[in-house]
Amino acid sequence: MPKRSKADIIRSYFAAYQTKNRKILEDGLANDFTFTSPYDDAIDRATYFERCWPNSERIKELTIERIFEQDEEAFVTYKMTTKGGDEFRNTEFFTFEGDKAKTVNVYFGANYKDGRFVKQQ
Repeated sequence: MPKRSKADIIRSYFAAYQTKNRKILEDGLANDFTFTSPYDDAIDRATYFERCWPNSERIKELTIERIFEQDEEAFVTYKMTTKGGDEFRNTEFFTFEGDKAKTVNVYFGANYKDGRFVKQQ
């Protein structure tokens, strides 16, 4: 079986959020996985599932706009629309250990509500 590209692996992670298929992420994250965002400082795998996975219920639409990969690293930029009509664009930086994500660092973009820019306070 040919080795999957990092872009294909990332697409499967984002599809898991849309389809609420947690097992794909459970199988796809390294045991020592860490997640960092403006709200989370290198949280571990268990904390990631506790804090982040429930957000899958808020997703109305998630569109991957671009993925750049090089060796064991990749950037993905995506746009998400929530069921409440909020829209935002984020970029995530992944590092991999083989076919499993080892780290994810999230960089938040602008927020929108019903297609209009919402200034952050």
